[in-house]
Amino acid sequence: MKPRVLRSRSPEFKKFLAALLDRRGGDSANIDRSVATIIEDVRKRGDRALIAMTQKFDRVKLKASTLQVTRAERRAALNKIPAADRKTLELAARRIAEFHRRTMEKSFSYRDPTGMRLGQMVLPLSRVGIYVPGGLGAYPSSVLMNAIPAKVAGVAEVVMVSPPSREGERLAVLAAAAIAGVDEFFRIGGAQAVAALAYGTESIRPVDKIVGPGNAYVQAAKRMVYGVTDIDKMAGPSEVLVIADDSARPDWIAADLIAQAEHGSGDEAAVLLTPSASIAQEVADAIERALESLPRARQVETALSKRGAMVIVKDLNEAFDLANEIAPEHLELEIRNPSRWLPRVKAAGAVFLGGLSPAPLGDYLAGPNHVLPTGGAARFASPLGAYDFLKRTSIIEASSGALKALGPAVAHLARMEGFEGHARAIEIRNGASKRARGARRTGEHRNAKEA
Repeated sequence: MKPRVLRSRSPEFKKFLAALLDRRGGDSANIDRSVATIIEDVRKRGDRALIAMTQKFDRVKLKASTLQVTRAERRAALNKIPAADRKTLELAARRIAEFHRRTMEKSFSYRDPTGMRLGQMVLPLSRVGIYVPGGLGAYPSSVLMNAIPAKVAGVAEVVMVSPPSREGERLAVLAAAAIAGVDEFFRIGGAQAVAALAYGTESIRPVDKIVGPGNAYVQAAKRMVYGVTDIDKMAGPSEVLVIADDSARPDWIAADLIAQAEHGSGDEAAVLLTPSASIAQEVADAIERALESLPRARQVETALSKRGAMVIVKDLNEAFDLANEIAPEHLELEIRNPSRWLPRVKAAGAVFLGGLSPAPLGDYLAGPNHVLPTGGAARFASPLGAYDFLKRTSIIEASSGALKALGPAVAHLARMEGFEGHARAIEIRNGASKRARGARRTGEHRNAKEA
């Protein structure tokens, strides 16, 4: 295939941009109907529904006793994978944990000028579910990225679900679960796994929150169970946007665009924005050459034909304006002095500074999470972190002095909103209600005498 090269002021680019931005929504009515049926079936039939759907969708026959991957199976996988694989997973785990410890929020308490004690307790969730995709391959990195922040936050029970493979156990995934400290692991995937985590079955107790990426059915299920349980975000197909100037290496950029387009859904986005027409064309040529020997060339071609382009912009200012409008999952700045331009970034899941910082570095073991907002959600959402597994409880302790200082204003605000009971709950503690009732009784007695 010949990757497309567009100019930012052309009608073709405007059409491409509109289609790219449209990834934020779309017609999901059919998916929603299917998912609603799956959720209801799991609620009614529990484990039986999970077993039936696993055979239907994953072509794997399970029974109640094999739904769960035992702790012994996970520990055994550590010794079955190559030593180099285990060493790499453990390195990634250490780096992910070290980074996420720095994202932890802390409890605090202070006294304001009135003497009132105010504060916040930060506590971990008790039980969370992590979804690890199956699909075309095994994703031990997703196990680490989802489970380790939860453990860093202090979550007592991390429950993992992942679809089984017809080819047998994904030993790297089992080993990663052991390294990350997963407490329970079930061989189920799809919308049915989300429903099981939210509502529970005979084998699976409900969780407080569900996190992790997945296909459109998984994301629809997460959206539908929100409220019954919490969710992290709607994580969709992978995206990368590269801003490059004429100092960039075209072959490096081509490799990075291919890396995010090869996931296999066909809906991945891979875009280059550059003021250099020669860089745009050289990157397109490098992609064409690289695809000749790439194992997943067909998947990349599908994604690039749909949401891939080399775009020639007027200057870097226009490039950053477009990047903030697109709000990509991964944003690479392959330009001179990228740190100087970092303040221009207003919407991106993760930013990679310089040509030596490709997105795959963050996908695996740089430390920050690879579960990132997609579909434009970087305008308002954040990467998965230890903070996602914490809850906050406010603390208020008033003294008599604080109540006297602030009580009248509280009562005034309550009456502004028509809540007399709220006002009296404050005033009874300050003695105002008693005095007010006494004054009313005195007035009534005086009026009676005058009558």
